[in-house]
Amino acid sequence: MISIITPVYNGKRFIEFCIKNVIEQNCPEAEHIIMDGGSTDGTVEIIRHYAGQYSHIHWISEKDKGQSDAMNKGIAMAGGEIVGFLNADDFYEPGVLNRIAELFKTLPDPTLLVGNCNVWDDDGKIAEVNRPAKLKITDLVLKRRINMCPLNPSAYFYHKSLHDKIGLYDINEHYTLDIDFICRAVKSAHVRYVDEIWGNYRQIAGTKTVRDKQNGTCSARYSRVMEKYRKQLPILQRMEVGVRDSYSGMIPFLFATIGYISKKLRNLLTG
Repeated sequence: MISIITPVYNGKRFIEFCIKNVIEQNCPEAEHIIMDGGSTDGTVEIIRHYAGQYSHIHWISEKDKGQSDAMNKGIAMAGGEIVGFLNADDFYEPGVLNRIAELFKTLPDPTLLVGNCNVWDDDGKIAEVNRPAKLKITDLVLKRRINMCPLNPSAYFYHKSLHDKIGLYDINEHYTLDIDFICRAVKSAHVRYVDEIWGNYRQIAGTKTVRDKQNGTCSARYSRVMEKYRKQLPILQRMEVGVRDSYSGMIPFLFATIGYISKKLRNLLTG
């Protein structure tokens, strides 16, 4: 089973679309867990209406400690061995959940499965397509110069058992929780990237991430997380990252050479 978890608070504008998007996936292996944080704008009434009609929808409405806390509560409720998160204002491409169920049949446990994500702007246009093809931690800590992190959880799924290895989402982190999770996940999971568009992310005015960008703090938060994981790298990997960082504008063969030398050094040191 796939457990799709939606954390929401006062999300009346999009929650019905989100619920219908999961219903229209027509995936018999999916359940939809909606964690409402005690909404007062009519969100709860919409959730209750659809939950009364569709048995795959499970929900709770109660105060929480923020998005990470709601996500962790959803994980605790999840009955599926595969987990995905769908924020109330995001949506899947048609047929994605059946595609995910099929792919996971042959993937080792735990796997982090990542696809591409459309990023939509306020004008209803696709501003960019997030294609996070390079997902080693040594790639991620170099940020946009090498590869941007997966921007939105609508485009990745993973075995629930991964949390047994890396822990849950940090309830003290309210902005970069997804980035922090990805950095921990790629170090412990089997990672597979599929060059298909699975998710859609509305990067629009009024959302938490856009407000953070407008305040000028988003980039600093992102860099802080990446610097934390960069410092945790073994010495040889830190050296590799440092050289790649310094010469990121040089021709591609330099990167391959550094990786080859680093691998040889590791082999020598480990016998």
